[in-house]
Amino acid sequence: MALIKSISGIRGTIGNKPGDNLTPLDIVKFVAAFGTVIKGKKERIRIVVGRDGRISGPMVHQLVISTLVGMGIDVIDLGLSTTPTVEMAVTAAAADGGIIITASHNPREWNALKLLNEKGEFIDAMLGAQVLSLAQQEQFSFASIDQLGTVAVADYKEYHLDAILQYPLVNATQIANKKYKVVVDAINSSGALYVPALLQRLGVTEVIVLNQEVNGQFAHSPEPLPENLQSLCQEVVRQGADLGIAVDPDVDRLCFVNEDGTLFGEEYTLVAVADHVLSHRLGYTVSNLSSTKSLKELSLAKGGQYASAAVGEVNVVAKMKEVQAVIGGEGNGGVIVPDFHYGRDALIGIALFMTHLAASGKKCSEFRKKYPDYVISKNKIELHAGTDLAAIFAAIRAKYADLPQHTEDGLKIEFENDWVHLRSSNTEPIIRIYAESDLESKAAALAQQLMRDINEVS
Repeated sequence: MALIKSISGIRGTIGNKPGDNLTPLDIVKFVAAFGTVIKGKKERIRIVVGRDGRISGPMVHQLVISTLVGMGIDVIDLGLSTTPTVEMAVTAAAADGGIIITASHNPREWNALKLLNEKGEFIDAMLGAQVLSLAQQEQFSFASIDQLGTVAVADYKEYHLDAILQYPLVNATQIANKKYKVVVDAINSSGALYVPALLQRLGVTEVIVLNQEVNGQFAHSPEPLPENLQSLCQEVVRQGADLGIAVDPDVDRLCFVNEDGTLFGEEYTLVAVADHVLSHRLGYTVSNLSSTKSLKELSLAKGGQYASAAVGEVNVVAKMKEVQAVIGGEGNGGVIVPDFHYGRDALIGIALFMTHLAASGKKCSEFRKKYPDYVISKNKIELHAGTDLAAIFAAIRAKYADLPQHTEDGLKIEFENDWVHLRSSNTEPIIRIYAESDLESKAAALAQQLMRDINEVS
């Protein structure tokens, strides 16, 4: 069991001892700290709250709302929702912040609080540090009986979908004309309500939904990785569908399945969407250092520019703002459309991808051949507690000093046609080693080479 506190929120496994797991006491303390920081010296503020379909969602949801009301904060309650919908609701309602109750791709025993500022974006390091400090010291106070907050129930699903249909690079007519048949894996969460509704608005009349009941009893591990999507791949073929769609429980990550049951590849969700965007508006694209180099290659080939960012949505967003990117995201299937909102959004990703697919006139598997087929090998090394990670990274930097390197997030080394990225964990002595090449064997060999290097100097 675990409790992980970070500047952007708190996540953990439900139950057991306070301070070691995500218990009601931890939830109340952290929400109270967040409310205190957001409220500051204002007399009255509003915070948007929404949750995914997890088993523990209703319990955590009640605690969050009751705590905010007890602090004299007015709540806009979206109930069962998605991460991007909550983000958009914050700005639409001119609220002062937001709380999303979701552990994203983590298993069913986990839940979390994701914290948003008044822009509907994840709070920054400074604000997060204040929240952590207040929660630890319990430096907050609650409202008197005459100052309690209020709760207003709201539904922003249609607002979100309307905005997608009105987005200039989405062409619902073009999609509808293709008469697509689509299979959706909704992983027993919010996607079951949102993805089919979006597809219907896009003119898709045949939608088959797997794992449709919103009960948090995830039919498989909820992260949209190849090993977890076999049933979706099989159903796409069995139904004779044109494509399959998988999202994670809070609908901010997205991947596709081709009509022949092969995976489009979550790394290429962003690449395909970026291709569509760059075809209409040139500019910078951004992804994190552990994402495929395909995005950089595509961007430069189309006359655009590319910038990399440290891993983490807040870091990608910061870089996108810095370079005024036209599209960005992460290789885990996270698409961020800056003039829509600065957050990963699977729903706008679906609409843009399907518009691009429809315009190509190709089957999904043929469309996929437009992009490279690079492979990323993902590995990790567990080190003894107390290991000097800084010294290890310094030694690796020195060994490969003649090669291009990036040090803003661990160490990324660019070889002639490949790259390897080393990142240390913030919570345990682990180094993650990601390597990309055109062949699985080459990517694995490169990762193994760096793992040997690490073992030699550790």
